[in-house]
Amino acid sequence: MLDIKFVREHAEEVKENIKKKFQDQKLPLVDEVIALDKENRALKQRGDDLRAMRNQLSKQIGGLMKDGKKEEAESIKKQVTSMADEMKQVEEKEEIVSKKIKEIMMQIPNMIDISVPIGKDDSENVEIQKYGEPFFPDYEIPYHGDICKSLHGLDKDSAGRTSGNGFYYLIGDVARLHEATIAFARDFMIHKGFTYCIPPFMIRSDVVTGVMSFAEMDAMMYKIEGEDLYLIGTSEHSMIGKFKGQILDEKELPIAMTSYSPCFRKEVGAHGLEERGLYRVHQFEKQEMVVLCKPEDAFAWYEKMWTYTVEFFRSLNVPVRTLECCSGDLADLKVKSCDVEAWSPRQQKYFEVGSCSTLGDAQARRLGIRMKTEKGNQFVATLNNTVIASPRSMIAILECGYQKDGSVKIPEVLWPYMGGQTIIKPK
Repeated sequence: MLDIKFVREHAEEVKENIKKKFQDQKLPLVDEVIALDKENRALKQRGDDLRAMRNQLSKQIGGLMKDGKKEEAESIKKQVTSMADEMKQVEEKEEIVSKKIKEIMMQIPNMIDISVPIGKDDSENVEIQKYGEPFFPDYEIPYHGDICKSLHGLDKDSAGRTSGNGFYYLIGDVARLHEATIAFARDFMIHKGFTYCIPPFMIRSDVVTGVMSFAEMDAMMYKIEGEDLYLIGTSEHSMIGKFKGQILDEKELPIAMTSYSPCFRKEVGAHGLEERGLYRVHQFEKQEMVVLCKPEDAFAWYEKMWTYTVEFFRSLNVPVRTLECCSGDLADLKVKSCDVEAWSPRQQKYFEVGSCSTLGDAQARRLGIRMKTEKGNQFVATLNNTVIASPRSMIAILECGYQKDGSVKIPEVLWPYMGGQTIIKPK
């Protein structure tokens, strides 16, 4: 969420930013919120004037009563009463206008960085760099769901009976591989100096609206019926919410955390082949990294964080590439974002396995997260990045490790987490 003062003073820049994100339908919101802000400031001024006048007249009443001038005192009392009525009306209107301003401000997208490429959607994202050579085996690699079944590691039929489409049972060595990647990701980030955390898996609505846009919320979140609670779509939501309303000491920053959680998403629109496998599912597990830092340090952390994901996947012998997300592919709160994609030797193309984003002070402004400095309290910057989201990471491992005889080689870094097991053989 932008500062209303910034919108007031940079209205044309805000409109141009909206155009770059191809959200022209939001352009009228800028003029509307500026008009409401003007009205709100006038109401505040009127309220301040009335309070000052009331205090002045109240002092006069005491003096008049002391001098025996009851009639004059009663006359002034009526004025004070009249002012009190007007003050109540002003305060009620101010509350309504302030609420409307907040609603509009939460719809106006954050200012994207000047380096972000302009494009309508993810088809116009720009490749930055490849890491590791994509390989093309001389034998056919089955669909990952079929690989899992040949290893007796996946049961979606039973999950369909218990929970419906988009859910799954992982079994045996495949389930163990899944947990091994999560455990390795945890230790990988701890060794990078991040503090490990397991957050709540449900959050209240004021935290949800603090960390994401309304459009994302409707498309992703599961609401708990009858309660002000939502299942998290990523642990970033809980981790940023942890600091809601807090004033941090500048000396405590940066705060770098890595968090584990199950994640729950509606994943509206997943059809066809995806429903057979594990690429788009309603429930998965994730290792995340979250950073709170001074605004001037945000881009240095951004560059550092996405390279950790690249390093992680390369340690699993999975070729990856990074993509710069274009303007139209950025969620409203994001300043800049890049995707990490893993190589699929079966499809002979890359697929998304993670995303790194810097959000400026947008989330901090919504949630009231500040740092105490010598110049006063300031909003912090927030960043998040996927270490892994499994089972997507497992798909990459299964395909890249698939052998001609149907077995799957386990990456060496995972052997200790698999009890020394180096290969998974068909059953």
